[in-house]
Amino acid sequence: MTTPNTPPSRGELLRHLVTTRIAGLVATPREVNLRHYTELVEGNRRYWLGLDLGDRWKSAEDVLAVLAERAGVEADPAHRAGQDTIDPMRTLDGLDRMAALLRDAAARRSRVLVATGHPGGLLDVHRAIAEALRAAGAEIVDIPRGLRVTEGDDDTKGQVRQFGGVAVLESGATLWHTHAPQPMSAILDALKESGQAWPDLVVADHGWAGRAGQHGIPTAAFADCNDPALFLGEAEGTITVTVPLDDHIEDARDYAPMTAYLLATAGLTPRSR
Repeated sequence: MTTPNTPPSRGELLRHLVTTRIAGLVATPREVNLRHYTELVEGNRRYWLGLDLGDRWKSAEDVLAVLAERAGVEADPAHRAGQDTIDPMRTLDGLDRMAALLRDAAARRSRVLVATGHPGGLLDVHRAIAEALRAAGAEIVDIPRGLRVTEGDDDTKGQVRQFGGVAVLESGATLWHTHAPQPMSAILDALKESGQAWPDLVVADHGWAGRAGQHGIPTAAFADCNDPALFLGEAEGTITVTVPLDDHIEDARDYAPMTAYLLATAGLTPRSR
């Protein structure tokens, strides 16, 4: 990889994912993962990320089994503390499946909504996706102006804005880290009220992705192993693709080779055409 924007080979990216801890031995503690799995099965909607999971998931062990299969976390329920993992091969496979959706969206000149609840980590990833899709002929949905979320926790409230084609939540002049689905609901409600069609595809994370998928919109999501709902949504067919990765590594610039690989695989960079 000569520059951050040069698409790496699959082998190069595999090594990069492990070296930067985007995958492999990730920073997320095992005890945090297990606590989130328990909160989800106990019905804490904060951990459902906008999905309606009902009472279908009976135990944290059931959730762990799905995360072991789809994200590559340690499968042994007796592993209760310390390090946890994301299988980098599953990250690569997820990127390939997401790339297929992006390629199809560009070919069909689809309406695509890109959003992130993790601007400190993934904003540049989403921005690059939006720019590449627009350049390839897809329509990046312009969200209606003046959208606000006024109810919920502190990380839910604020103005829903768009920067570089990416929808985010802003509060107090700060882009907000939020797991909430309410910002996506605000966008979809406003599109409907103004007579505009909903997106053909959503590329997002956290509750932005979950709520879009719950509404039946094809959704490609990035998710950390401590956000189990999107993996359960993929298992149930509500989320189209969920890419496992650490969603807030030490230096967000280290996502650039992954983004370059994704776009090149989707046929959205000059080198790959």
